[in-house]
Amino acid sequence: MNPPKTDARRHHDPQVRGFASDNYAGVHPEVLAAVALANGGHQVAYGEDDYTENLQGIIRGHFGATAEAFPVFNGTGANVVALQAVTDRWGAVICAESAHINVDEGGAPERMGGLKLLTVPTPDGKLTPELIDRQAWGWEDEHRAMPQVVSITQSTELGTLYTPGEIRAICEHAHARGMKVHLDGSRIANAAASLDVPMRTFTNAVGVDILSLGGTKNGALFGEAVVVINQDAVRQMKHLRKMSMQLASKMRFVSVQLEALLAKDLWLRNARHANEMAQRLAEGVRAVHGVEILYPVQANGVFAKLPHDVSERLQKRFRFYFWDEGAGVVRWMCSFDTTEDDVDMFVGALKEEMAR
Repeated sequence: MNPPKTDARRHHDPQVRGFASDNYAGVHPEVLAAVALANGGHQVAYGEDDYTENLQGIIRGHFGATAEAFPVFNGTGANVVALQAVTDRWGAVICAESAHINVDEGGAPERMGGLKLLTVPTPDGKLTPELIDRQAWGWEDEHRAMPQVVSITQSTELGTLYTPGEIRAICEHAHARGMKVHLDGSRIANAAASLDVPMRTFTNAVGVDILSLGGTKNGALFGEAVVVINQDAVRQMKHLRKMSMQLASKMRFVSVQLEALLAKDLWLRNARHANEMAQRLAEGVRAVHGVEILYPVQANGVFAKLPHDVSERLQKRFRFYFWDEGAGVVRWMCSFDTTEDDVDMFVGALKEEMAR
């Protein structure tokens, strides 16, 4: 059968890949096939479709019998909806200073969600009970926003990982102080792949109340989900999703992507490959004199420090971002479609630019 005709034209070279972000990557063919499978005919809108209903069983298989998924458009939307669901109007969220909700969401948790973020500097992007206590105080002080939630990211924005035991300790510490725990899991698959454990091992099994489940960075076209694990911790999720502009009318096309990733092992295959490419990249970079890897490479990102002029020349050959331009720190991300040749060509180009 011939592919359907279209008036659209290709405007890019599909052979070009870089190391700027896993969001740059295309869609995994199995996910695209799932979207096509869900097309045709009419399905009830706004989440009452067969695909979203089926997704609930898949989510319960990963995150326990009480888990419920609320598909949304994107990661910022997932975080804003999730955090609103576990806070009061006077509530605040404790997070790492490097947290995505603090530095990469355009102020959306504060402007759109009305939430105060209480940030804590960390050496590696990870909170600890001791670090949490720097902001976990003043519950009876009406002059201060009330700490109600601890938000952690797994894997972190610096490519580091929490162990299941570390997340358990955070959950126990937060719950003992009347706070709930949110996990930003935009790269949760990479964390599970690296730790070699099911996602439940560091979520529902250790006390996480609600999580933002990522899809886009791991091979989806678009779409994430808020997964409510502790039903007693949230209120009016349906209403919050709608008023936060995250309710998809044709939700089947979000849900079927998550089904394609999660029903079997595509989510894990994609994440493992991206992680392996990051390890290959780190191994190659370590052999280049004058380049320093700053954090343990535990997921699919490599953070390095190198001369500024070298980075600028290298950026003309491969796309990637400065993480802290003033300090000469860059971030290199690998994706489900990164190849060994991509990595080797990049390392070769880095060696050339460092030698100039």
